[in-house]
Amino acid sequence: MDNLTEKAKELRKNATPQEQKLWALLKTKQYKNLKFKRQQPIGPYIVDFICREKWLIIEIDGGQHNEDKNIIYDIERTKYLESKGFKVVRFWNNDIDNNIEGVFEIIDKMT
Repeated sequence: MDNLTEKAKELRKNATPQEQKLWALLKTKQYKNLKFKRQQPIGPYIVDFICREKWLIIEIDGGQHNEDKNIIYDIERTKYLESKGFKVVRFWNNDIDNNIEGVFEIIDKMT
């Protein structure tokens, strides 16, 4: 197994509370009958959540994503994923904690 796959497994084991909350709502396949996976390698990156049927990637960002170097990294990462045909939507941890209904309204529009 390659390093990216191992890292993805480790990320699944150490999910943030926000990732756990969103995953609990997506994983049962009850959400619009779509299959989501978490912490999946795509090219050189690991995405938080992916629905391959809808070519949708969901990213959950903590405060570190608001630092200049991470903003640039996230822009490059998103460009790469979009170049592969994916739609990418990003939510802040705060969105998951305080506005999960709004998060799902946006996901609904994208699926």
